[in-house]
Amino acid sequence: MPKEKVLITVKTYPSISEKYDELVCTAGFREDGSWVRIYPVQFRKKTYNQQYSKYQWIEIDLVKNTSDFRKESYRPYSHETEIKIIGEIKPDGDDWRERRKIVLNKVYTNLKTLFAEAKDKKIGTSLAVFKPSKIHKLEIKEVDREWSKKKLEQMSQLNLFESENKGEFEVVKKLPYKFSYRLSDNEGTESTMMIEDWEIGQLFWNSLRRHAGDEKLACEDVRKKYIDDFARTKDLHLFLGTTKLHHNTAPNPFVIIGTFHPKPTTQISIF
Repeated sequence: MPKEKVLITVKTYPSISEKYDELVCTAGFREDGSWVRIYPVQFRKKTYNQQYSKYQWIEIDLVKNTSDFRKESYRPYSHETEIKIIGEIKPDGDDWRERRKIVLNKVYTNLKTLFAEAKDKKIGTSLAVFKPSKIHKLEIKEVDREWSKKKLEQMSQLNLFESENKGEFEVVKKLPYKFSYRLSDNEGTESTMMIEDWEIGQLFWNSLRRHAGDEKLACEDVRKKYIDDFARTKDLHLFLGTTKLHHNTAPNPFVIIGTFHPKPTTQISIF
């Protein structure tokens, strides 16, 4: 099979798996504009030259993920499959013209329509670009601060803490807060969606270091970025993805797996 070319637009915050180690869910667009989910990826165990960034084109050997019924779900041929970075789409000015050409070909504005497509087995949409009509607030809730001991013990038993040079692999820290957007669509339907983007987690940790461990100030930095900046001054679109567990059962099976936030081409008001 020929290798796939994918423009990476999504990297979720790392999660812990009893079966596969520390994993990242990646998603992006093929050259024809179709979505593809790439999971599992042991991203932080890849060599530096394989650790891709958003809006880089990668070339990778993918096969259908037969353990995942969602049509967009593929996986690397193996954990050792090489990921080759072959290009990048730069911001191209504040309005991201070149990125818009690929990302905004199909944009949903209505949640009922999107949810119906997800539930329809003939369509089964599990990845989408969504344009909210209004962002009401960023909800911040404290959650468990440590990974499940069971999962960590299972990883240890599988000897998955060792890197290629036999040194200890330090598992990524668990975020102690859950960040969610409260939003409305073009009919006024409200929904709260958790944000699982790697960038929001990294913003929290960077802010925590800058504020000498003050979590309140770190959370305020996150709020300022996602409300005062993204929601108020940017042409904000959201990358949404369903969770495999809740795709067919939850009233809203989607979470926010990334943001697309260029400056607007025309003046907008989201509040």
